Amino acid sequence: MEPGGGQREGRRSGGRGNAAGGFLARHLKLDLSPLRESRDLRSLFAGGGISFAGSMLTYVALPYQTYELTHSSLVVGLLSLAELVPLLVTAFIGGALADAVDRRRMVRLTEAGMCLVSVLLVLNAHLAHPRLWVLFAVSVLLTAFDGLQRPSLDAMVPMLVRPDQLAATSSIMSLRSQLGMIAAPALTGVIIAAGGLTLTYTLDVASFVISLAFMLRLGAMPPPSQSDLSLRAMRIGLAYAWQRKDLLGTYLVDINAMFFGIPNALFPQLASHLGGASALGVLYASPALGAFLVTATSSWVARVRRYGRMIAVAAALWGAGIVLLGFAASLSLAALGLVIAGAGDMISGLGRSTVWNQSIPDDLRGRLAGIEMLSYSSGPTLGNVEAGILERLVGLRTSIVAGGALCVAGTALLSLALPAFWHYDARQGEKHRQLPG
Repeated sequence: MEPGGGQREGRRSGGRGNAAGGFLARHLKLDLSPLRESRDLRSLFAGGGISFAGSMLTYVALPYQTYELTHSSLVVGLLSLAELVPLLVTAFIGGALADAVDRRRMVRLTEAGMCLVSVLLVLNAHLAHPRLWVLFAVSVLLTAFDGLQRPSLDAMVPMLVRPDQLAATSSIMSLRSQLGMIAAPALTGVIIAAGGLTLTYTLDVASFVISLAFMLRLGAMPPPSQSDLSLRAMRIGLAYAWQRKDLLGTYLVDINAMFFGIPNALFPQLASHLGGASALGVLYASPALGAFLVTATSSWVARVRRYGRMIAVAAALWGAGIVLLGFAASLSLAALGLVIAGAGDMISGLGRSTVWNQSIPDDLRGRLAGIEMLSYSSGPTLGNVEAGILERLVGLRTSIVAGGALCVAGTALLSLALPAFWHYDARQGEKHRQLPG
């Protein structure tokens, strides 16, 4: 997801790094040439990976602490809903800023902001009676900073590698995320049990500090155009996204899948039936394991032409995995369902990021990255609320099964309603990218 302006270098990673890279390339079928050739990509990979791993600890700890304080899956879902309001504002502003100011500066400032906000979680965890409102307030602030940062991060990627390396770069960056999503959630339960929530949140703060050190190494990344920060600039981005029905399909299919199929708000409750805190870590890590298996063998993605069909089929696979989760009576079967779902979600994600990076003009990349962020964030956010409400109405198992089935049905209907999405061909990408913004 992340060529040109960055300082490209040759093989400076050293003998051991090259040996490790060769092993990964041979055995995992992963093209690591973008990392070897771009120093800035390596810094972004390392710093972002460390920060992401720390954030995943908080990602698990926040709903866990919320459920411990309230014993309500609905309140856990409302925690996600609270994040949507700032995201609706900051994603658009962050997208416009990514096209108007130095993207490196945006990433550094917002990373520092998230670090300071995370300190509040540490202080709150120290209290004899932690305050629920602090968890909501911190979630809102973290989401606001993320909305400002993410478009710049996503828009940086095409500046760091060659156009023919975009699919490989998407796989590499996804692999980094999946490793964090596998290891961090699995460890969170252990960390909470051994050192408590205070230690968990402290590790997240430390990860931001380390990430900032890597971000300071990035070269300047000025915007590719003289776009200004205005409502008109934001409207131009929205109009472009609306006229591209193939892009619209990538957004709507993902929103549909996450809105109906996301089960995360139910994980603390489901884990209480499957083994407690240790089971919670398994539930959070299992989708990432499925995603990792896809990402680690993803060299085939560069050979795909019909990305719309790839995205739709993968979204339906996500729904099928969630249905299996709903029927699962044991932790192992629940994990299998989530592994299948995670694999489908990763295939869809690789398809979506490739379509976005290969077909969106550079001078619109930041604003469209903001819209993309809304598409992949609003679905899970609203979906967690939907899951909590549906659980209250029909029960835990039925709500999960129904959500997975509705995901499959909605994907089919959207594919029929948006033929430009279903028939999208990778050979169209360069033509779209050359269109004037």
